[in-house]
Amino acid sequence: MKSLVMAIYSLQQTMVPSCPIHLLPPSHSKSLPHNRRNCRVFCSSVLSKTTEEKGPNPEYKPGILDHFFLNSFRNKLVKEVGWDSEKPGYDGLIELAKALMVNSRSNSQTKDAAVRILKSLFPPLLLELYKILIAPIDGGKVAAMMVARVTVLTCQWLMGTCTVNSVDLPDGTSCNSGVFVERCKYLEESKCVGVCINTCKLPTQSFFKDYMGVPLVMEPNFSDYSCQFKFGVHPPSPENDVALKEPCLDICPIANKRRGIQSNADVMKCPKA
Repeated sequence: MKSLVMAIYSLQQTMVPSCPIHLLPPSHSKSLPHNRRNCRVFCSSVLSKTTEEKGPNPEYKPGILDHFFLNSFRNKLVKEVGWDSEKPGYDGLIELAKALMVNSRSNSQTKDAAVRILKSLFPPLLLELYKILIAPIDGGKVAAMMVARVTVLTCQWLMGTCTVNSVDLPDGTSCNSGVFVERCKYLEESKCVGVCINTCKLPTQSFFKDYMGVPLVMEPNFSDYSCQFKFGVHPPSPENDVALKEPCLDICPIANKRRGIQSNADVMKCPKA
């Protein structure tokens, strides 16, 4: 036994620092079976431990259906914009979303175009039946919970990892009709408050209320890129919506392009928000 320990100790001295060998004393091995020796060897990486401690957000890995959803959504964007991006996949979708906003004459026009895109993704009869038959049940709670779950199942390819959570409703009760997006991929990749507000937040709120009978407020956080969906909750008026008063992000490419053209542009306000 003594020779075995000496051999292991000698091996430890020759190992590289990134993968040291640790000898545990008997006091750390009480949980081991009695027929095991009183020391054990394991390999650990200092670099890996540091990475784990920082805790990066897990990235959502798209599946087969997610690729279908992405291509369908992108094809609808192409019809609205009038041309397709040369960039593949999600990068091309973001370029098209920016073009949808920049090429529109007003924020209202951008919102209307985005609503048309969302509406075209659903069979018309399905939306009408949902609004008539499902939305009124239990004061709208059933419909709100259903769309929250469908959002998580079908939209993580667009937004990233998200989960259903409980939100407070106007009647004082709570309901599992919320969706919390840990770090919105759409906002992170577009880097633009205007794209978030005018091609996502406002049109999505309008679509669910007008075509599915489910009120919705979306609360994006432009500091950590998270977003809280609250199905069953009416959005505040534009004057009281704090998201509409957010300044442009420092890394906003659209605002930076505008600053280069107009030297007197307001450097704190996104040109489209």
